[in-house]
Amino acid sequence: MRLSLRAGEKIYINGAVLRADRKVSLELMNDATFLLEAHVMQPEAATTPMRRLYFAVQTILMAPRDSARARALFEAEATALLDAGDGRAAQLRALVDRGRYFEALKSLRGHLRQDEARAA
Repeated sequence: MRLSLRAGEKIYINGAVLRADRKVSLELMNDATFLLEAHVMQPEAATTPMRRLYFAVQTILMAPRDSARARALFEAEATALLDAGDGRAAQLRALVDRGRYFEALKSLRGHLRQDEARAA
């Protein structure tokens, strides 16, 4: 996997935070979990159930050693969505249960765009 970062941009890899001091390209040679700074949601932006799911998964990815609270938040939000009849939560729960956090975030970004388009 090849990644390009701008000067000053951060990337979160396996719980570590790296900042590029200049434009750089990185190639991840093995399986690693990562999150680009542009995909990081701030806590105050987690205002809907899907956004809270996104925030929980990103927190699990960014701080794997301290993920118990984020996992509890994820489970509570996923259960609430399932109880409300939103079947998307089942797919997301399956991805998180398998440790596929990057895939879950990618799916959630798509759901967020759909929800925002419906609301507009």
